[in-house]
Amino acid sequence: MPLAPSPALALAASFTPSTTAVGGNVFLTAIVGLLPLIAFFVLMGAFKVPTHWCSIISLALSVVLAVLCFRMPAGMSLLSATQGLAMGFVPIIYIIIAAVWLYNLTEVSGRSQDLKAVFNAIGKGDMRAQALIVAFSFCGLLEGLAGFGAPVAITGAMLVTLGLPKMKAALVTIVGNAIYVGFGAMAIPVTTAAKLGGGQDPATVGAFMGHLTWIICVLMPFILLTVLDGARAIRQLWPLALVSGVATGAGHFLGPSVSYELTSVIAALLGLAASYVFLLVWTPTTPDEYRTETDESSKPDGERVALALLPYVLVVIIIAITKLWKGLNAALAATDLKIEWPGIYGQLLKGDGTPSTSPIYTLQTLSNPGTWIFVTAIIVTFVYAARSSGGRFQVSSGRLVRVLPETIYNLRMSILTIAMVMALAYVMNFSGQTTAVGAALATTGAAFAFLSPILGWVGTAVAGSATSAGALFANLQFTAAQGAGLDPRILLAANTIGGGIGKIVSPQNLAIVTTAVQAPGADAEVLKKAAPFSIGLLLLLCLLVLAASQGWLAFLMPA
Repeated sequence: MPLAPSPALALAASFTPSTTAVGGNVFLTAIVGLLPLIAFFVLMGAFKVPTHWCSIISLALSVVLAVLCFRMPAGMSLLSATQGLAMGFVPIIYIIIAAVWLYNLTEVSGRSQDLKAVFNAIGKGDMRAQALIVAFSFCGLLEGLAGFGAPVAITGAMLVTLGLPKMKAALVTIVGNAIYVGFGAMAIPVTTAAKLGGGQDPATVGAFMGHLTWIICVLMPFILLTVLDGARAIRQLWPLALVSGVATGAGHFLGPSVSYELTSVIAALLGLAASYVFLLVWTPTTPDEYRTETDESSKPDGERVALALLPYVLVVIIIAITKLWKGLNAALAATDLKIEWPGIYGQLLKGDGTPSTSPIYTLQTLSNPGTWIFVTAIIVTFVYAARSSGGRFQVSSGRLVRVLPETIYNLRMSILTIAMVMALAYVMNFSGQTTAVGAALATTGAAFAFLSPILGWVGTAVAGSATSAGALFANLQFTAAQGAGLDPRILLAANTIGGGIGKIVSPQNLAIVTTAVQAPGADAEVLKKAAPFSIGLLLLLCLLVLAASQGWLAFLMPA
């Protein structure tokens, strides 16, 4: 007859995160919970410690705090880190390797020069106009379809190809991407926040988001021009910025009423089309250092233009098909493997004593955007090997295939960093370190409307995902709204938009973009320049949400 487990063993086998674990005080617990993230940014920003070491040290600190201060069993805290590692490798690192390989194919084949010529023609020879279109509209299109780091990796690499300095390319990419993140990857962050935030209608939450984000969309091109060339760019390119911003903002405002899942796609396409048409009839004043020209002898013909654009157009088409064709999308999603993470699932409990579903790891295979980026790269490999454009771009398929292991080797430190950051995020999330911060903010009553976006910002800064931020804080936003007499749909929208803005300073995102622009280890420099934009946009969002919650923007809110 088997022996029943003792009460002590049964207690040790389960763990319920507490937001008052440290001294029985929610504020003290929140401060302790933030220490790993503070350590990461201080080590990186003040002491210039290499990013991979920052992530390793912060991970170790979070494990120690989880065990000693949050009373999480040591084995469970270490197993939480392993689930984070798994999430880091698939889908995130998997996607990044595929995206960077795809970009590297254009470099090794020599087709990147033709790509520059194409954008030179579109942007009327102004590198700043070209960068604005790529960083804002093209990146938004990719974000709406794929997400998970692929848009940042592909866009950053493209901007370097266009001739933009590495640091500017990195900065304009992560700032331009931010406003699309909430609606990214077919609006998964919106769906998640609505589902977990009291079972709200995701289309309605998306509508509240769009009626706030359009304001930021109108401002964003001007912010990006400031990053690119300061006040001079504003003076010389403000008409293009206005056209791009208004068209994109209209997509955000109206998109959710058409399909909240396609809001980013609709907005990006509107911005892209409006910018292209406007530049057909308007020519900017361009300073010499930002003027790009193509010699007549080097101007590509129709075939070369098609082949230069092939990787990027094809990846959008393939991912769009896999996402928008609902039958195919469902069939691909059916291949996902749901893995109940050993040692955590069934033992990590929610506040009501039921098992948390967070320790269920989804291994995406055919539904993973990275798989289809790999498929795109394989197609491009054979097309480039078969078509040399009159002998101008001769390269073998074997040489292009060898670019893949070369890419992985060159990404090795970034891979380590991203894996460690994801491990850190999971330890902080599962132990209750992150949710303690949210609980502390939620004690502020009606003032919580102003602070609400900060939760999403913190959640994404830690986890690198607006979807994760929704999973962490959506229920808390809903509960706080009920307690303070606020509209939960506004707070859920605030959480999701704030998550996108938080991605600007996410360590994971910084590692991805610096890798994409071939400046690994420059995370601290990019963070120093990016943080003011992220904080400024967050403050603007906080004010907008406060105004909306008090009815001051009732004329802009959904009926």
